[in-house]
Amino acid sequence: MISFMIHVVVSLFAVSNPIGNVPLFITLTEGYTDKERSQTAKKAIVVSFIILFAFLLAGRLIFKLFGIDIHALRIAGGIFIFGIAYNLLNAKESHVQNLHSDENEESKEKADISVTPLAIPIIAGPGTIATVMSLTPGSKVALHMFAILIGIVIVLAMTYYAFHYSSHIMEKLGKTEMNVITRLMGLILAVVAVEMIGAGLKGMFPMFIS
Repeated sequence: MISFMIHVVVSLFAVSNPIGNVPLFITLTEGYTDKERSQTAKKAIVVSFIILFAFLLAGRLIFKLFGIDIHALRIAGGIFIFGIAYNLLNAKESHVQNLHSDENEESKEKADISVTPLAIPIIAGPGTIATVMSLTPGSKVALHMFAILIGIVIVLAMTYYAFHYSSHIMEKLGKTEMNVITRLMGLILAVVAVEMIGAGLKGMFPMFIS
């Protein structure tokens, strides 16, 4: 169970990429005081937790209502996440997780950026949701569900502290160091994506993959 929880934490950390999102957080909160930055980060984390917790509990029910197969989600999510990993390995921003330039400019004009764009799509974006759904066991084993919940809390706590101390992090880490961290997250994420695709293929075609 400990190994599974570590896998959950590593997977979610690689997808959400808290350290890599620090420069974006600083840009979005330009002109904020330290207290305002902390409050914004805290609200974004709470909203992200609600979103991820909802998909952890009822995601499969939602998919069942729409006739979506969980194995198909694993494959699609794996391909989706691999795209993020590819961009991270090349030290590029992922367009599915980060904002377009017009969205970035628009967000600066809003009084509250904690829900959009911070919670969605930066923290609890499609990649993070797909990862949570893919990690959720089909039989909803209580221990596995609890492990995923703890993993979500740990990663969101890391994200909060990364945002809370964003100014200090940027002072300590230069552009080169940030690129190294981003590429490392991309490598881990690529491995996670391959595992997701493999699990999805095995579930959809058990007769061909043993």
